[in-house]
Amino acid sequence: MPRASKKERSNDLYEHIARIQSVEECIRFFEDICAVTELRAMEQRFDVAKMLHDGKVYTTILNETGASSATVSRVNRVLNYGTGALAELMDRVAQEKGEPVPEEA
Repeated sequence: MPRASKKERSNDLYEHIARIQSVEECIRFFEDICAVTELRAMEQRFDVAKMLHDGKVYTTILNETGASSATVSRVNRVLNYGTGALAELMDRVAQEKGEPVPEEA
């Protein structure tokens, strides 16, 4: 049986996400489209990312989030070598809330 070709990325999902108008609508959207386990995994990775971005140490992150050391390492790699979008968005939200923005290392 021939192997299915790799599907090209569709922008449709991202266009719809970009049009979400409130936190409540965003929660409902993701609850509709994701399994509970997928949501919890993304929430945990985001919590880890925020804590790393804020300069917290691995042991604190492990204890407070319950994430594995592999997850913390993976998220750290994304923050250091990814596109930069995650850190940019966290900084933007912090600025909008009047919170301090972490200094770059």
